[in-house]
Amino acid sequence: MKVVSLVGARPQFVKEALVGEAVRRFDAWHHILVHSGQHYDGNMSDIFFQELGIPRPDYHLGIGSGSHAHMTAAALTGMEEILLEEKPDALLVYGDTNTTLAGALAATKLHVPVIHVEAGIRMRPRTMPEEINRVLTDRISSVMCCCSELGRHNLAAEGLSNGVYVTGDVMYDLFLRMRPRFTPDETCTAMSLCPGEFALATLHRDYNVDTPASLRGMLEGLAAVQEISGLAVLLPLHPRTRKRVREFGLTPLLTALRTCDPIGYLEAMSLTCAARFVITDSGGLQKEAYYAGKRCAVMMPDTGWRELTDSGWSTLCNPDRESIVQAVSRIMTPVACPNGIYGNGKASENIISAVLQMPCSLT
Repeated sequence: MKVVSLVGARPQFVKEALVGEAVRRFDAWHHILVHSGQHYDGNMSDIFFQELGIPRPDYHLGIGSGSHAHMTAAALTGMEEILLEEKPDALLVYGDTNTTLAGALAATKLHVPVIHVEAGIRMRPRTMPEEINRVLTDRISSVMCCCSELGRHNLAAEGLSNGVYVTGDVMYDLFLRMRPRFTPDETCTAMSLCPGEFALATLHRDYNVDTPASLRGMLEGLAAVQEISGLAVLLPLHPRTRKRVREFGLTPLLTALRTCDPIGYLEAMSLTCAARFVITDSGGLQKEAYYAGKRCAVMMPDTGWRELTDSGWSTLCNPDRESIVQAVSRIMTPVACPNGIYGNGKASENIISAVLQMPCSLT
């Protein structure tokens, strides 16, 4: 059996590394890796290459940046050529990028079954490019691997039930794999923080930081949390956020916070494990906070990880002072952590099992 796996962005590379490693370990099939080059990152953390054994792609499309139409068209054309040459039994795609949709379209039109990892995620508004990509990819996939039962429920509500599997979240696999390398105490000491006596905050989404009123509201909210709770608030500054703070003349608002340069995965997870709680607009960090047993205030109008807000573990808030303060008040109240939302750390193996269960007529 031959499967082509398509990635286009850094998070997809990490997920592919875990799935690809499991494929090699179980000798499940002949695995061919294609990188579209949608988000080229020559400085991808060495930790993932060393620890996870990320191989060099067999193909690199080099589509680069551009409009949604340009990237999708370039990936569609490139993948058609590769699929015609390789004649695989299936195409494996991840998440919700333009690369994901382009690959799925190319495969479907060539009658190659599509396997979609992270299927069934839904959020509002439906006009977001990522939401369009994930919904359309699900509609043309033969195998849909969901991170949680909510993904299965979302697909069922749209009339999709065949080929749907709840496999768990590959990023939870990563968290468990890397956890022995987390150093909460040492990282806190290096940053003059006390474990349990600070909150970790991140903000970077364009609709949050590119609007002066929203960015001001979030910074004022974080400062108010620090003042009211008595906890330090650590804010690693994303380059986009730092640029907008300067551009909008909001630099004085940073003086009330603990800021630092961007941090890598091991530092971020070490700090997450040591923090009292997390405040973020990052989709990944929402889940990682849950993996670490930390509650989270999510500065977004909606989240693709509604399992966490539906359970009451995380809470949504608006990008303004009062909403953030209220959200933090809620997450500082102790509650039991809901267990097993994203599986047991064997998502990669479960994905392989789902693929191998495809009907013979598809392969």
